[in-house]
Amino acid sequence: MTGRDRILKAIRCEPVDRVPWLPFVGCHGGHLIGKSPTEYLQSVELMVQGARAAATRYRPDGLPVAFDLQIEAEALGCDLLWSDQNPPAVTSHPLQGGVSLDELDLPNLDEGRIPIALEATRRMRQDHPDLALYGLVTGPLTLALHLAGIDLFLQMFQDSNRVHELLEFCRQVTALLSNAYIEAGVDVVAIVDPMTSQIGPDQFAEFVSGPARALFDDIRSAGTLSSFFVCGQAEHNITVMCDCGPDNLSVDENIPLDTIRDICLPREISFGGNLKLTSSLLLGTELESQQDALRCLEIAGERGFILAPGCDLPYATPPENLEAVAELVHDPYQRQVVSQLQAAEAQDGVIDLVDYDSDPRVSIDIITLDSEACAPCQYMVEAVRNIAPEFGDRLVWREHKIKHRESIALMRALKVRAIPSICIDGVPTFASRIPPRDRLVAAIQEVLDSKPSR
Repeated sequence: MTGRDRILKAIRCEPVDRVPWLPFVGCHGGHLIGKSPTEYLQSVELMVQGARAAATRYRPDGLPVAFDLQIEAEALGCDLLWSDQNPPAVTSHPLQGGVSLDELDLPNLDEGRIPIALEATRRMRQDHPDLALYGLVTGPLTLALHLAGIDLFLQMFQDSNRVHELLEFCRQVTALLSNAYIEAGVDVVAIVDPMTSQIGPDQFAEFVSGPARALFDDIRSAGTLSSFFVCGQAEHNITVMCDCGPDNLSVDENIPLDTIRDICLPREISFGGNLKLTSSLLLGTELESQQDALRCLEIAGERGFILAPGCDLPYATPPENLEAVAELVHDPYQRQVVSQLQAAEAQDGVIDLVDYDSDPRVSIDIITLDSEACAPCQYMVEAVRNIAPEFGDRLVWREHKIKHRESIALMRALKVRAIPSICIDGVPTFASRIPPRDRLVAAIQEVLDSKPSR
């Protein structure tokens, strides 16, 4: 059974000889060939070289073509900030800068980096006939946030018609790219919409369900399989995501595997993901990465499950950790060995917390994956940055990226359970959901009012 067959069967919830393995190699492919994300994500040749390296070293059953949720935004006029460690980040929102929705046209397939992604797909299809190729397309809500900024959340309450119009436009963009990827040869189209973790089921049903359902119907009509990809604390939306009709749901470590398993499988929807991006794959040892993979396999079972990291692999993920996961996947004996080594060295760190009570300022700690690489993290940080000037020197804020061990130690010390989260004076206050401006300001003011005067 080829890897391609294995993934397609697993997505259909059909029997497979083993659980398929799908490392989401995005800009990490550049790391494998010694190129920065800035170089890698702007070159067909480099992206193909990175895919070849990943296919050789990680022995996957499938690979994404590109994991970059800024491709469509860039083609629509968003400015990007490039990085040596992450995919680019959106830095401007056209609909906040005087451009009206009526002035936005659907992008041409030769605009921006769209032709690079499509040509890389065609080359990878030719080079890797036995791998399942994923075409990852930015979902409607995340694309809408790129175009309109975080004001979109307020507009959901104040001008719902405008939001519906924007989501419909974004659906058309997503459909355009989905069809282009299908024509280029992908086996699975994944609608990647991480910002859906920031809304509740009612808002999801009102604004996202219709566009998403139409997208999955179109993908199915083209004879292609689909996946709905979300990261963050989106457990509350799993049922409404299933109701949109995808063939597969893919999640990160914020959502328990047994939860998604028990919701998806009765609906004949497969599921995947959940490998810990930072604490295991990026910062862990080979053994810790294998133990995390074994945890996933034991919880998920063999039916309708694809082992994968929860999101785009961090650029500098040690290749040996992913090779260790591949060894576990391919070798039943290795799984037996790892199951007897569960007492791995713990990663708990010690950290001295700020003395919040004696500091007359209010301290905001934002726990993120990385605001330069994760859209929900970016907009969580942006929410704090936007209101900080209102408080002047009475407020100090910091971002703590859990790509670093000291940030993981702080996360544990503050008892943070979801990423991203905002802690105010050491208290987790907004978990996973980006707070409306008025609620964030009120929460900060309440803490300030309780402090001793200077």
